[in-house]
Amino acid sequence: MSKDPAFLFYPGDWNLGTMHMTLIEKGAYIELLMLQFARGKFTLAQAKHMLNGSFSETWATISEKFETDGTYYWNIRLKLEQDKRAKFTESRRLNALTTKKEDVDMQEHMPEHMENVNKDRNRNKNKSKKIKIPTIEEVKQYFKESGYSEECAVNAFEYYTDLDWHDKNDNPVLNWKMKMRTVWFKDEHKLQEKTDFSPLNDILKTLKK
Repeated sequence: MSKDPAFLFYPGDWNLGTMHMTLIEKGAYIELLMLQFARGKFTLAQAKHMLNGSFSETWATISEKFETDGTYYWNIRLKLEQDKRAKFTESRRLNALTTKKEDVDMQEHMPEHMENVNKDRNRNKNKSKKIKIPTIEEVKQYFKESGYSEECAVNAFEYYTDLDWHDKNDNPVLNWKMKMRTVWFKDEHKLQEKTDFSPLNDILKTLKK
């Protein structure tokens, strides 16, 4: 099967996730996403080669957008979108193999409709399973209380909102807190402890002795 030539891009998510970046950082970020799309993962050496002279001034900011195992780097959202699209494409291929010859032309012209129908069927199967959808503020508060960043909370909320609070396998998110703990609570998303180095505090501590 030939390589998929595209992946879904969500402008709203992009703007939300890059609003703190400069234009140069945004350009470097999209370049590395394209590198991942082509290779699956990339090394630090490949990133330096891709970004060339802009690596040193952009990597500190955009590196937070990538997971790493110590050798390779990848963006989890891009990987999820590629996996979702690959599964959908494969399901359509398998369906085509079992479809009667006279129905093939109709199927080729209705991929979007069929995707929506399949999703609706799955939703109907899960109607008895009530999904409790949290507000963005509830998600932010839960992440904060658990020691994780607000940015990660927003990304998680937007991700499941786009999927109507179902996971990548189209299963309903019945316990959103558990889903956040198992999928989104990672060391790189933890809030960094701030150390107070204020000279005034040092003076006050000295006076109290």
